[in-house]
Amino acid sequence: MTLNRHKTEKKAKNEEGMMTVSGHLRELRNRIAVIVLVFVAAVIFFITIAPRLVVFFQNMGTSYGYEFVFIAPQELLMQQFRLAAICALAVDMPVILYEVYGFARPGLSKGEKSTLRIALLLGTFFFCIGILFAYFVTLPFMLNFLISLKNDQILLGSIKASISIASYLDFLLLMFIIFGVMFEMPLLSVVLSRFGLLTPRIMTKIRPFAIILIFVVAAIVTPPDVVSQIMVAFPMILLFLLSTLLCKVFYKKRLQKEEEDEEEEEETEEAE
Repeated sequence: MTLNRHKTEKKAKNEEGMMTVSGHLRELRNRIAVIVLVFVAAVIFFITIAPRLVVFFQNMGTSYGYEFVFIAPQELLMQQFRLAAICALAVDMPVILYEVYGFARPGLSKGEKSTLRIALLLGTFFFCIGILFAYFVTLPFMLNFLISLKNDQILLGSIKASISIASYLDFLLLMFIIFGVMFEMPLLSVVLSRFGLLTPRIMTKIRPFAIILIFVVAAIVTPPDVVSQIMVAFPMILLFLLSTLLCKVFYKKRLQKEEEDEEEEEETEEAE
């Protein structure tokens, strides 16, 4: 498939070596086809193991004393299909990013290509680290704390907990996505700083608003208790501060490189 793609790209170039509009469209079609094929294959695979995935996440909750129900005849089956689709999308995401990079690569400089290649690899890595952090650190604490409220007679009175498997899986997936995206912040700040789109001054100026926004987001996506909100907000604040530090370091390197380039240009002009 790779050889055919290269042949197609060569044929799609005009006499000046530039790709024609039809060539760009064919390349775009081929890249979209790769994305769709990978997604379909991943969906088929995850559908076969979806029941095991549901049981795996269910056991995580039952180990803390949760009891789950499904309140519609099709709910459990639909959750399996939904879980398979989300897992397939997660697997397909690196492919999507790579194909987008491949489509934009001809218009990038050598330094930009190198930066984006590293960002693709590290982005996937940090997203996985965020999911693992949520699974091993945040979720156990939150699930244990929330189930402890079941015994609070003042808070609940005679209300009994009857948690649907759909709402439970929604909660887990939301936490995985939030922490996966959160762990991308330092990498995003590095990439934007390298391209000159983000400066330490901007990061310092938006810091108070960012902290307020973090607590607002934490309050929206977590159950209505302070402990869960802090468990989400605290890592986000630390990652934002780390992003600010990295922005300062890499923006300084960018300025130094620009100064060196200017000095080289001046020396070249003087030599001529």
